[in-house]
Amino acid sequence: MDQPQGQKNWERQLFVEEVGVLFEASGLPRIAGRILGWLLICTPPHQTATELMDVLQASKASISTMTRLLMQLGLIERIRLPGQRQDCFRFKLNAWEEINNQQLARVRAFRQLAERGLELFAIDDTQSRQRLEEMRDLHLFFEQELPRLNERWQQKRLSQSTTLEESQNPSE
Repeated sequence: MDQPQGQKNWERQLFVEEVGVLFEASGLPRIAGRILGWLLICTPPHQTATELMDVLQASKASISTMTRLLMQLGLIERIRLPGQRQDCFRFKLNAWEEINNQQLARVRAFRQLAERGLELFAIDDTQSRQRLEEMRDLHLFFEQELPRLNERWQQKRLSQSTTLEESQNPSE
């Protein structure tokens, strides 16, 4: 049974706010999360800045600044549809994989920094050495494991798309 339109709208707004709160808890602006939340669920999947301003009740400056941030993070992209004057924003396909790749680069940088600290300071203080070794070892572990997880994700995604294609085109 279909939900009443008002209930659906309320649930959409709640979802958008939840994404905003999650972003805020992660140290990012809440409005950036709200924009992303809307772009994850909106129809059509592309929205102009004006549409984002209207639906999110946010200022033009806020939408402009936060869409730039989301583009820099690799989560959304700006597009121009044929015949339209305004650019649109949409969630970027494969954005989560790009985020994982960025995370891997950060993990590698932390591991390298810990190694540099251990080399530079030849630390005699056992506690200081332990802190840097823990930093290095943890980041080395994730640096080794994240590519394996990404590879497993790619394999799972490929098998899911193959299964979906087979179900849509059954053999006669």
